[in-house]
Amino acid sequence: MKFPPPLSPLTHLTRLPSLPRLPRPPGPRLSSALLGATALELFVLAGRLAVYPFGLVPERGGTAPAEATDPPAPAPAPAPAPATTVPSAAPPVVLLHGFIDNRSAFVVLRRTLTRHGRRPESLNYSPLTRDVRTAAGLLGRHVEEICARTGHSRVDIVGHSLGGLIARYYVQRLGGDRRVRTLVTLGTPHGGTAVAPGAGVHPIVRQMRGGSSVIEELRGPAPGCRTRFVSFWSELDQVMVPVGTACVDHPDLDAVNVRVTGIGHLALPVHPTVAAAVRDALEAPEAGEDDATATGTTSAA
Repeated sequence: MKFPPPLSPLTHLTRLPSLPRLPRPPGPRLSSALLGATALELFVLAGRLAVYPFGLVPERGGTAPAEATDPPAPAPAPAPAPATTVPSAAPPVVLLHGFIDNRSAFVVLRRTLTRHGRRPESLNYSPLTRDVRTAAGLLGRHVEEICARTGHSRVDIVGHSLGGLIARYYVQRLGGDRRVRTLVTLGTPHGGTAVAPGAGVHPIVRQMRGGSSVIEELRGPAPGCRTRFVSFWSELDQVMVPVGTACVDHPDLDAVNVRVTGIGHLALPVHPTVAAAVRDALEAPEAGEDDATATGTTSAA
């Protein structure tokens, strides 16, 4: 995938410019940075394994069935919320984990969002789920349940890796743009990755590879898509090959790509700086609340 060229300056993520753009390190420094990022990845992996069992217990209302066989379809409109439901100002945030993971991946991000008045909810989808389309249908039903329960008409979603791809399919192909205000992805293979653990064994992993039917569907037209996209990508992400595949590059989508330096794939959802930048992205005004919107790039260190 050709790396997307620099675009116009970011306009609607007004808080992110406080994270200055850093120059691309030269070869020797990049090797040192890669070594440091790899060490951090191993540390994060150890921590992830320690907390993984606690994430197996789903949140109330946040469980997806182990496997779904019905074909996905645009989710039906929810029943009206009870008259006593008074939604808060900020919409709920749905957290969607990556492949063979669970909600424990978002322990840092969840704490950051909660401290700033947001209400994050996690959805555990089963590793037995064999298709991105099926998982996207499950996500759609979960979003409808949240909207009916909270009185909000829209939500925000943060997806890591495969979780971001599932959320994008829901938004772009199943009509989820009417429900999702902002979709933030962390290390998601929007263009398909040449490195996917277990490729050729698990069907849903094969769908993350470049040229898969799912990736090709997402390349198709998406006129009038109402969701704004914020994609965080790292130059040291060894799961995204090439690294530019983690950027949203689509002419019909309102998207901004945020470059992260110094960390790898597993660290993206737990790094404090990334968590703060995600929070800022979710707090940015919607189109219509600002004078202009544009597709662009920015950076986080």
